[in-house]
Amino acid sequence: MRRRHHKEREIAMERTADIAPATGTKVTAKRGKRARLKMSLALFSMMIPGAIYLIINNYIPMAGLVIAFKRFDYGKGIWASPWTGLSNFTYLFKTQDALNIVRNTLGYNLTFIALGNLLAVTVAIMLNFLRGKWNKKFYQTVILIPYLISMVVVSYIVFGFLSQENGFLNNLIASMGGEKISWYTQAKYWPVILTIVHLWKSFGYSSILYYATVIGIDSSLYEAATVDGAGAWKQVWHVTLPGLKGTIITLVLLAIGRMFYSDFGLFYQVPMRSGLISSVTDTIDVFVYKGLTQLNDIGRSSAAGFLQSILGFILVLSANFAVRKIDEENALF
Repeated sequence: MRRRHHKEREIAMERTADIAPATGTKVTAKRGKRARLKMSLALFSMMIPGAIYLIINNYIPMAGLVIAFKRFDYGKGIWASPWTGLSNFTYLFKTQDALNIVRNTLGYNLTFIALGNLLAVTVAIMLNFLRGKWNKKFYQTVILIPYLISMVVVSYIVFGFLSQENGFLNNLIASMGGEKISWYTQAKYWPVILTIVHLWKSFGYSSILYYATVIGIDSSLYEAATVDGAGAWKQVWHVTLPGLKGTIITLVLLAIGRMFYSDFGLFYQVPMRSGLISSVTDTIDVFVYKGLTQLNDIGRSSAAGFLQSILGFILVLSANFAVRKIDEENALF
């Protein structure tokens, strides 16, 4: 009897030992879930203000897209205004300037994407070669300042250079015995002028983005390249540029999505609204603004914005599909 009782006791103890770890594991798992839930709730609570702003600012207004398909009447409101089908969309293509404004919009954007990214990458690499903490901070600040200046202010800075009477360039030309140029009446100069102004104003921000990627490249890669006998140029070509490839592709894809949009201030304010050079300064955004202020037709303006968004979406999908075929790892999705 004693042996039997002793044996039963041992079996009971073994069962208790087997159950205890399992119970402890379950308790630990529950505690872990609670801790993760608390952390998630904190993160979600931080996200709520931004999500509310995004919904109010970006998603709720999408209901107003119906204006693009209506002949908007202020007295009747959005929903009671009569439907017009696709007639608002054909407005852009029936005008005499349709081909010109689409050409300007796409042509300038392609130029800005190519030259802007080339200049930004070059400056980012040059910043990486600078020695001294304060030198880098100084040059980063200097190149970023134009990006922070309002386009209205930029337009008057440009006017200070190009004014026919007292402009800096005309005074310089006159001092060298040349004849002053009427910049705001001759269209042939403005593709170059607008490109220079855009690059001067925007390259600083892009170069800082690229520079942030450059300084994140593993320094051991440069050390290995140095050991292999690679000079500065070969290090840039074989280490820096491959490290920048993902960032370049991302920024280019985002820029492609805005191909049918333009910087309104650049094309409207900087030329000082001169009608004599509108053949090279009018883009879709400027044309729609002029049409809105002259015709007061909100339906056509809304249709133009809707069309720009759809075409931009198609361009992003197409460009991302091409990138995915070439290098799947660097595609956005």
